[in-house]
Amino acid sequence: MRYGCDELGIYTIILSLEKAKQICIGALGEIDFAPGCYAYTGSARGPGGCRRVDRHIEILRGTRNTRRWHIDYLLAQAGLVEVFITRTSRDLECSIAEMVGERLVPIKGFGSSDCRCISHLHYGEDLVSTMAAVSLAHSRAASMTLEPSRE
Repeated sequence: MRYGCDELGIYTIILSLEKAKQICIGALGEIDFAPGCYAYTGSARGPGGCRRVDRHIEILRGTRNTRRWHIDYLLAQAGLVEVFITRTSRDLECSIAEMVGERLVPIKGFGSSDCRCISHLHYGEDLVSTMAAVSLAHSRAASMTLEPSRE
C-alpha cells in the first residue's frame, strides 16, 4: 500500500516491537526499547507531501537504507501496525505529538531536535491504548483543520 500523495499533512506511524531491544538512534546513541507499541508523529508538509510516509515504509521493509531522522533507526527494527494521516497545510505536528503524549509515555528527545517538544515518539504497552491515543489526537487535530483522513 502506498500512502504518499502531493497533499500536505501530519502523520503518526504506529510500530510494534515484540521483544526488548537496544537500538543505536543516530546522535541520540543507544536507547533501550521495551516490547510494545510506539507512535511516531511527523510532518509531511515539505516537498512531496505525504510521500514522506512511503519513504518511512521503504526503510521499514528494507528497500531503502538511508538513515536521516531518528525514526529511521527504529523503523529498521520494528513492525508496522497502522498509519494515521491528517491532511493539512497547518503546522500541527507538535500539537498532535503533545496530544499523543497526554496518554502515552514519551521517549525523551526522540524526533524533537528541531522543536521544544519532549518527544515525537511515544510508547504504549498495548495496541488498544496506543491506537486510542493516536486516533483521539488526530481526531482533535482534524477538528482544528477540517481536513481529516485516516489511511
